[in-house]
Amino acid sequence: MLPYMSVLLHQRLGLGLGTVGAVLAVASLVQFSGGVVGAALARRIGLRATMLVALGVRTAGFAAFLPGLGSPAVAVGALFLVSCGAALYLPANKAYLVEGAKDTDRPRLLSASGSAFNAGIALGPPAAAPFVLTSPTALFAGVTLLFAAVGLGHALLPSAPRAPLPRPAPPSPPSLPSPPVTPDAPAPAPAPAADGRARPGREALPFTVTLLSVYVFMFFQHYLALYAVPRTSASFYGAVLMGYACLLVVAQPLLSEWIAALAYRTAIRLGFGAMAAGTAVIAAGGYAGIGAGAALICLGEIVLFLKNDLEALARSSADPATVFGRQRLAAGIGAFASGVAGGQLYGAAESAGMVPGFWLAVSLQCLVLPALPFLTAGRVRSGPAGPAGPAYRPPGRRRNP
Repeated sequence: MLPYMSVLLHQRLGLGLGTVGAVLAVASLVQFSGGVVGAALARRIGLRATMLVALGVRTAGFAAFLPGLGSPAVAVGALFLVSCGAALYLPANKAYLVEGAKDTDRPRLLSASGSAFNAGIALGPPAAAPFVLTSPTALFAGVTLLFAAVGLGHALLPSAPRAPLPRPAPPSPPSLPSPPVTPDAPAPAPAPAADGRARPGREALPFTVTLLSVYVFMFFQHYLALYAVPRTSASFYGAVLMGYACLLVVAQPLLSEWIAALAYRTAIRLGFGAMAAGTAVIAAGGYAGIGAGAALICLGEIVLFLKNDLEALARSSADPATVFGRQRLAAGIGAFASGVAGGQLYGAAESAGMVPGFWLAVSLQCLVLPALPFLTAGRVRSGPAGPAGPAYRPPGRRRNP
């Protein structure tokens, strides 16, 4: 249903395109960024309970569309309910999959989750297309019943253990007193961080890369239809979307172990490089350019989205729901920024009669933007490199008090 919201709000309910764009931008921001709230709820009531609450909210949202089809205000409220349900559900869902799993199993589990998600994207819109404008009431009623059934299925799942709190630093054994410091003895190195993890800034890198990945990807998501349909056909565009989703379903599980083994810097270069090549090929236009460009962007999405999640989990001592909530927040910021910048950029290119230049500008951003997290990481690494951190002093420099 969600890909057709612009059609329903504009054609059936009479909202202006500017209003529709603002509503969809805010709804997307809620759907992504609200994952932080979903993570907090999961820490309080557990993962399965959070998924049940989220499905209840989303079911209520789709049910509210039934009276909302005659009222723009009710329809907008229903859309925000649906977005809130997604925000609550997705972090808990991913965390439920990986909670207690071995690190070596996480790529397979997360890639399977991504494949299932994209299988739904491939099957859902074609199934809804014949009924969107002719029988929307029956369609929303069917979706409401579907979500209610999914909620009942979740009630049968076993409860996942609550995410553990960060482990405190183990206390020093009382039977081993600290040795005295003498002028000739080296200064003892401080204890490692309580979570056993590495230096500050590690968690910020996957957040930043996720933000930039979604920012670039949403140009493709939002504006390919405006570009492709006049130059090819609506049926070809639909085939491209179907092929894109099917490629994700098949390729992501097959490539998951390879992606997990990539160095993060290599994965970033490969992912953004594929998106840069894809958007540049799309600028050439035509059936071959648009199809090949979409396939390259699909490769970039597979690499970046999975690797970012794996790195975020590996670099954080927080529970998985909190990690995925932060990742959704980063995605929300990127999607919102892309929506704001993309509309202005595409409008300017269209006014100038240089729409292919829009895709070349996106390609250039794909090449330049990855340098930002690298520079940030470089500033973090430029700090003290010794195991003792900022408190480290070379042996022999301390005085015996």
